[in-house]
Amino acid sequence: MDEEKKKLIAVFRFGVISDFVGDRALPRGEIEELLKQKCARQWQIPGSLRTSIGESTIKEWACRYKRSGNKLESLYPLERSDKGKPRAIEQETASGLITLRKEIPEASLPVFISRAKERKIIPPGRRIPYATIYRFLRAEGLVDRPAGIPADRRKFEAEYPNDLWQSDIMHGPHVLWEGKQRKTYLIAFIDDMSRLIPHAEFYLQERLDRFLDAFRKALRMRGIPRKLYVDNGPSFRSSHLEHTCASLGIVLLHARPYQPEGKGKIERWFGTVRGSFLAAYKPTTFEDLNAKFSAWVTGYNETRHSSTGNTPIKRFAANLECIRPAPKDLEDHFRKTAKRTVAKDRTVALAGRLYEAPVELIGKQISLLYHEHDPARVELRFAGKTYGFLSSVDVNVNYRIKRNNGVTEIDAGNHPGKYTGGSLFKKTTEGGK
Repeated sequence: MDEEKKKLIAVFRFGVISDFVGDRALPRGEIEELLKQKCARQWQIPGSLRTSIGESTIKEWACRYKRSGNKLESLYPLERSDKGKPRAIEQETASGLITLRKEIPEASLPVFISRAKERKIIPPGRRIPYATIYRFLRAEGLVDRPAGIPADRRKFEAEYPNDLWQSDIMHGPHVLWEGKQRKTYLIAFIDDMSRLIPHAEFYLQERLDRFLDAFRKALRMRGIPRKLYVDNGPSFRSSHLEHTCASLGIVLLHARPYQPEGKGKIERWFGTVRGSFLAAYKPTTFEDLNAKFSAWVTGYNETRHSSTGNTPIKRFAANLECIRPAPKDLEDHFRKTAKRTVAKDRTVALAGRLYEAPVELIGKQISLLYHEHDPARVELRFAGKTYGFLSSVDVNVNYRIKRNNGVTEIDAGNHPGKYTGGSLFKKTTEGGK
C-alpha cells in the first residue's frame, strides 16, 4: 500500500475518533453514547467494502493515537496478514458493477446481479454474496434512499466557540486589477456558536491555494477549530486539505451534494454581505475592495447579532478557555508532499530544482515536504524518519570534491580550509586521513 492511500485511511480514522481525542474531556456516559452512535452508523470506509466499525476497533485507534503523542501516522493501517490474496470483489469486477448500476439504477438487487452475470461482469462460476454487492453499491453511493422517507434536517448550534466552523466561497463583483476587469471570489469562515467571522477575504481565483491562504489566516487570528464544515467543490475535496486538517486535529466534514441546508449560517452571512456591504459599496480596484471589506467585517463582529442577542466577538471571547491557539509550526502543516526516487548521483528534482539527498537513500522512494513559495526549505522523509532539509546541488563545489574508496573530502589545494556546506554528506577517517 502506497503512502497516499495510508494517509487517506489515517485521515478517515482520525475523523472517527476525533470526539474522543480532543482537548476537552468527556463524561463517561457521553463517551459510551458516542461509541454506540458510531458503531450503529453506516460508514464509507476507504479501501474497504465494510460499512460498520466495531467498538473495540474505535478504542484501539484512539489508544494508538494518544500513545503516539497525537501523530496522524499512528493511524496508518498495519500490513495485511493476507497480503497478495484476492479481495471479495476484484478491481475489474468493481468497475463493471459501477458502470452497470449507472445504466440501470432502478433495478432490484436480484435483477441487477442477474444482468451482471449475463454480461459476464461477474465471471462464470464466481459467487459473490448479495450482501457484499449491496454493501459495495452503498459505499459507492449507488443505493437510493427509499421513496417517501425525507432527509432528517434539524436546526443546530455548536456548544462552544471553535467547536465548528463553516466555510464556503461566494462569487463577488468585478474589479479593476492590473488594468483589467477581473471577477472576484469571497472565501469566508464563520464560527457556528458565536457567528464570529475568523477571516474573510476576496480573491481573484477560487483555487485550493487561495482557500488554504484564507484558512491559514483564520487559524492564526482565531485559533484551531475542532471541526470544519465545507462544500463538495474541488477546493474542498483535495487530499492536501484533508491531510492539513487531520495533522492539526481538525475534523473535515463535507455537506451532502445539492443539499446546502447544512451550511445555513455561512449562506445567510453571504446574504448579509450582498445586501449590506455590496449594496452600499461599489468597488473599483481589487485592493480597495479588500481594504473596505476588512473594515466592514470588523464592524460586523462588533455588532449585535439578531439570533444570539450578543455581538459575535463578545460571545466568542466569553469562553476563551475553550480556544486552542494555532501552533508555532502552523506553516509546516500546510506543506505539500511529493514522491521522488533518489537518482544514482543522489539527486532529486522538484519544481525545476535539483537537490542532494543522503547517499544511503540512492534508489529509494522518498517523500518531500515543501512550500511552493519557499524552495530553500524542502524536508526529506523516508520510512517515517526525517532527514532534515535538503540543499540545492552546487556543481562547482562538487567538482572540487575528491572521492577515494568511499571517502569524500574537499580538495585542499583548490579549496583550502574546512568545508561547512550543508548539502555534502562528508565522511572522515580516523586520524584525519
